[in-house]
Amino acid sequence: MRMLVLGGTWFLGKEVVAGALARGWEVSAFNRGRSGPDAIGVHAVHGDRTNPEDLQQLASHGPWDAVVDTSSSELPPRDVLLAARALADQAARWVHVSTVSVYEGWPHHPLTENSPLLVCPADADSAFGYTGPDGSPTKYGFQKAGGERAVAEALGDRAVFLRPGVILGPGEYVGRLPWWLTRAERGGWILAPSPAERRIQPVDVRDVAAFTLDQAADTSAGGAFNVAHPEGLTFAEFVTACLTVTGGAGRPVWTAPEDLTHHGVKQWTELPLWRTHTGVWAVDPSQAVAAGLRCRPLDETIADTWAWLQADGRPVEHPRWAEHGIAPEKEAKILTSLSGAN
Repeated sequence: MRMLVLGGTWFLGKEVVAGALARGWEVSAFNRGRSGPDAIGVHAVHGDRTNPEDLQQLASHGPWDAVVDTSSSELPPRDVLLAARALADQAARWVHVSTVSVYEGWPHHPLTENSPLLVCPADADSAFGYTGPDGSPTKYGFQKAGGERAVAEALGDRAVFLRPGVILGPGEYVGRLPWWLTRAERGGWILAPSPAERRIQPVDVRDVAAFTLDQAADTSAGGAFNVAHPEGLTFAEFVTACLTVTGGAGRPVWTAPEDLTHHGVKQWTELPLWRTHTGVWAVDPSQAVAAGLRCRPLDETIADTWAWLQADGRPVEHPRWAEHGIAPEKEAKILTSLSGAN
């Protein structure tokens, strides 16, 4: 099995490469060589995927049984189209890592793979799309929908689209789980979003990588898969697991969404993973499960991420890390206000 990974040096891409090597595959990785070292055993090709000459040079290293694209999250559709067209003749299959944000109804409505997508041209530039006043739809979602269309136009039924929601685990660069872990370690009263029993369905990066490789090796027609945890866990279980693995002597203060909103707490970022929209954690992964997606218990993800952080785990520097987590002073002020109200 010969596989090309676009990216391959951090988080999901790194896990995809590691998993492919463990399966005995011949792996090439194409990246700029800036986000981390290429894995030992990988045939590294360095270049810029937005440069036609670099893509032409890359194509000369083909053909491949599969191309896996883990590096298009911040690219406009026209750049995704550029790479897809340049490599289409060298790829028997193409696995494109997308997002649930491509759905028109996310995060307001429950989602299946048959839910309508946002509309964006395959050759759109970075200016296309908009973010709604309540944070949905997102410009990011439009851009990613355009990226899917670009791959579909170039690869047809050789293309597979994976649509994860939130990916957690060792190496996370966004900072959602690391923030909750470091907050749990600090202890004390912890501002937490009610209802505590609400289930969330993030997935472990290693499980997404394994499913990605399974799809790369599949020879059936392409398609799309929602990649979300089929069982998930409640927010209370999530916070408890963070406290357990860190040894933090903290106690969550479950606070109603209207009170959090009243105090100006930003959903999704200041309290990571918290969002009030009914569809945000109502993504149906049954089609992926039927195709082989297997998700480990999220307690394991939480424990392994803490172990990675304790071992001086350093994610790739990314601006989204700084967006996550409420400032300690703001949290303390809100907690004081809530205790006074009671």
